Amino acid sequence: MVVCGDDGLAHRLAAELRGVYREQVTLVVPPSGRGVSRPAVGRARAASAALLDRVSAAVSRSGTGDPGGGEPDGGRELEAAEPTDEVLTRAGVDRAAALALVYDDDETNIRAALAARRLNPRLRLVLRLYNRRLGRHIEELLDQSAALATGDARDAGLDGAGTSTTVLSDADTAAPALAATALVGTSKVVETDGLLLRAVERQPPRPGEVADPGLCTLALLSATSNDPAGADGSEGSGDQAPQLLPDAAAVEAATGRGTVVLEQVSYSGPPLPAARAGVPPFGELFSRRLRWSLAGLGACVVALAVALMVVTGDHPLHATYVTLLDLFAINEPAHNEDTGRQVLQLLSGFVGLLLLPVLLAAVLEALGTFRSATALRKPPRGLGGHVVLLGLGKIGTRVLTRLREMDIPVVCVEADPEARGMATARRLRVPVVLGDVTQEGVLEAAKIHRAHSLLALTSVDTTNLEAVLYARSVRSRLRVVLRLYDDDFATAVYRTLRAAHPGALTRSRSVTHLSAPAFAGAMMGRQILGAIPVERRVLLFAAVRVAGHPQLEGRTVGEAFRAGAWRVLALEVLDETPREEAAVEVGGGSRLVWDLPDTYVLRGEDRVVLAATRRGSAELLGRRARRGTGS
Repeated sequence: MVVCGDDGLAHRLAAELRGVYREQVTLVVPPSGRGVSRPAVGRARAASAALLDRVSAAVSRSGTGDPGGGEPDGGRELEAAEPTDEVLTRAGVDRAAALALVYDDDETNIRAALAARRLNPRLRLVLRLYNRRLGRHIEELLDQSAALATGDARDAGLDGAGTSTTVLSDADTAAPALAATALVGTSKVVETDGLLLRAVERQPPRPGEVADPGLCTLALLSATSNDPAGADGSEGSGDQAPQLLPDAAAVEAATGRGTVVLEQVSYSGPPLPAARAGVPPFGELFSRRLRWSLAGLGACVVALAVALMVVTGDHPLHATYVTLLDLFAINEPAHNEDTGRQVLQLLSGFVGLLLLPVLLAAVLEALGTFRSATALRKPPRGLGGHVVLLGLGKIGTRVLTRLREMDIPVVCVEADPEARGMATARRLRVPVVLGDVTQEGVLEAAKIHRAHSLLALTSVDTTNLEAVLYARSVRSRLRVVLRLYDDDFATAVYRTLRAAHPGALTRSRSVTHLSAPAFAGAMMGRQILGAIPVERRVLLFAAVRVAGHPQLEGRTVGEAFRAGAWRVLALEVLDETPREEAAVEVGGGSRLVWDLPDTYVLRGEDRVVLAATRRGSAELLGRRARRGTGS
């Protein structure tokens, strides 16, 4: 396996392939001082970093990049500014099984992919591209090129071992989990091709109660999850750590521990709301103060018309007409009228003087509203229960889109007016506050004191932390989700915030931690639907064809289940196959059946959706049998 990248995802992916899948990995990174420094990522990252550092030193001493040298522990590191043809050759791409290009720049990844496909037409390619539309075209182009070069036009399929190209985005992989964490119930969501998998955290049942397992129990939360000073499922928790994919006996024996259950399976929500054209609503057209002023003047006109009707005994319509004439100073002076009529005419003229500036203000506000229709919106007055999103970069933009798909009110805060997500915010008519979140008054402008939750997704850890600490000082029970790059730092921040505010929900998420398992699975030639974080661990969802997997083929669903490793959740069947179990349409003449009986025998032609731990996925989906199946 060859991994090329310039940020933390490359190092995380190399550690995933080496530590979980036991693959030989060559990591290509920029020279020291030019790339992003590698953050610590737990024990697996530390071990992988030490391994790669040792091998890198050996390669540097040898002065050659012979890929056939191979270290005993199967890992090495090369330094190169760009993934040129020469660099890819030194990394052994011509003999590699798979290549992951995870540079932060789309153009760099595409250029390297074209070169790699030319060097090795049978190479499995995994590209990190932010542009999804371009990614689909590149995927088709590279697969077609490989088919022509090898003379094999067969479709590699989901589980094929032949040529395939997979385009992924770390932003798309992590966005559902980040968006769902900000919602009520701390839901965890995996979405692909319109299919939505939703997992929900449930509090431990009271004594004498039996927890509802939902469709199935995906995990038992750590025993310290309710302890404000406890670790969030750290790897060193031992028996106190979260248990992924427990069996029925473990669920029944667990007392005082929360669970993560699969509660709902359905298609994705409504499409993105289109920007409204035409006249804005009355509430956006005029300010509240102006509306009250207009209402007060209208009440004065009605009162004057009623008074004139009482004084003169005139008809109501005629009395209103005369009052309006007096109001606009176009009526004859009431010289010869009685005193009451003269007083009413003077009052009408005074109200008319007040009406002029109010009408002028209304015209100016309306013009300003129409002129700013295509500009950034400001948070509306009285907004509450919304999500405050900090940062409109790659991750923030995807999370914003996901939240608007679920019709969640959002207010964004961004310091750069030319940020990537500003156009998306304008198109979705999402309010944006321009300013540095660390400056006083910026979060107040985003109505943080009335917000439901805060998503701190900027690229700077200290900025996210400062914003969260200030928001908690304003509202101590505010739900906060931090994007922190360093795992050890994230754990320390999480524990401190939870101890200081035990009544509020705090979550720390790493984008590389969420997306690396999906990239690793794609390098193994598997369709990873997504990843759901369970405290500091990850549960993978994959689509697998049963043929070629002795752990599944010919076994019943109950026999195929391995606690702590994998579990079959659903079966894809053709429409003409009659079944009585609950199913949802997935397009293409097929559907997914979720209520599978434990006695159902899995056949080779079946295609199933399963949940797996990282090591379970490695054993079940890896290129060769693995010895360990721990989570």
